[in-house]
Amino acid sequence: MSSVKQFQVTFDCEQPERVARFWCEVLGYVVPSPPKGFATWEDYEGSRPPEDRGSWFACADPSGVGPRLYFQRVPEGRVVKNRVHLDVRAGTGLVGDERLAVLKAECERLIALGATHVQTLLADDENESCIAMQDIEGNEFCLD
Repeated sequence: MSSVKQFQVTFDCEQPERVARFWCEVLGYVVPSPPKGFATWEDYEGSRPPEDRGSWFACADPSGVGPRLYFQRVPEGRVVKNRVHLDVRAGTGLVGDERLAVLKAECERLIALGATHVQTLLADDENESCIAMQDIEGNEFCLD
């Protein structure tokens, strides 16, 4: 029998710190402490060669339960569709109008942070409502 593994979710992006801080707000995550020997992230970045500054950033679940998110700068832009899609569980256990109201409220909160509303998918005979969105660099995710 195999054991359950911890994992990290990696995002390719243009501005790692900006995108990481956005996802901290979305998920209630925090920015980890800077590397050992540095009082602040600014101190750490200032110690790196200019071409490496801002090349990565991370955020983590403060409870230690959820996966760490790692954001790395890549030279190419997002071409078509991201290959990792997060479903943010904002309406877990809710159904119908109550669920939709919670999802819409969360959508508005995230729009204020720079997210984009793409489409609201209303409940049908098989699925409850969800909202498709994009983060601040256009990566798609859903409020579920």
